[in-house]
Amino acid sequence: MRKPKEDGTSRRNFLKLAGTAAPAAVAAAALGGSGAEAADLPVDETRIQDTAHTRAYLDSARF
Repeated sequence: MRKPKEDGTSRRNFLKLAGTAAPAAVAAAALGGSGAEAADLPVDETRIQDTAHTRAYLDSARF
């Protein structure tokens, strides 16, 4: 026997809405935001750049 239809949204309607809302939110975020530009770092091709990552690597590579 079927249950009488309840007022409000059902699980099926929620899943339909969630399936269409997620891609729309991603598209709105991609199109709506102003793009930030990264600053150009000075590059000296004769040396490696001094960053936290390179310092951590050099510290871990010591014997």
